[in-house]
Amino acid sequence: MPPLNDTIITAFLVFARVGACLLIVPGISNPRIPMQVRLFLALACSLMVVPLVLTQVAPVAKAAPLVLMRLIIVEIIVGGLIGILARIYFWALQFMANAIAMATGYSGAAAAAIEADEPQAAIASIVTLSALCLFFVSDLHLEVFRALLSSYSAIPVDGIFQPATAMVNFTDTLSKAFLSTIRIAAPFIVFAVVVNIAVGLINKLTPAIPVYFISMPFVLAGGLMLLYFSMPDLLRFFTNEAGTYLRSF
Repeated sequence: MPPLNDTIITAFLVFARVGACLLIVPGISNPRIPMQVRLFLALACSLMVVPLVLTQVAPVAKAAPLVLMRLIIVEIIVGGLIGILARIYFWALQFMANAIAMATGYSGAAAAAIEADEPQAAIASIVTLSALCLFFVSDLHLEVFRALLSSYSAIPVDGIFQPATAMVNFTDTLSKAFLSTIRIAAPFIVFAVVVNIAVGLINKLTPAIPVYFISMPFVLAGGLMLLYFSMPDLLRFFTNEAGTYLRSF
């Protein structure tokens, strides 16, 4: 067991990585959760991780103050990167959920956002909230903690950070996330294209009738019916894709 001062420094280094990750990870970083709750949760998770990585982090606790400052900054960057990689799928889903709302004509019905401060479409809030609930029900948040523990073997606490590798991982994850969420929004995009073409043809055939105002209720009803029948499969697909990625951390 290292001395008390070294143990405190070791715990603070662990808190820098774990706290930075929990600052961005989905659900836990929600602005609706009080700051004190998030702080105590980060402290509890850090204390839980300390005994598991004590032998890996303790040797660097005796470094000079300037070296420790550099280690803390690198640990914050590493933890934030892990949190961002875990959150990219939710950012992509939120973007595509707003695209779904626009495709079905519900973009004007603003509602309180689940994972952001700005209001967003009501359909986007429903999709995001459902995906977030499945994120915790499927224990995918535990995969994030597993990735944190594994990161101490993949990225040791030595103050060396490789930004090129981090950017490659970020771009690859961003590409996979948006490709997966485009597949989720694809039925609604096809629906919007077909409906707008049909409405345009009807408007050309009967220019004297305000087809836009007459067709809007049918467009909204069709979008809701499509969302009603496809929502379970879309959420299941998103959970499988996000879970597969998190398990490959």
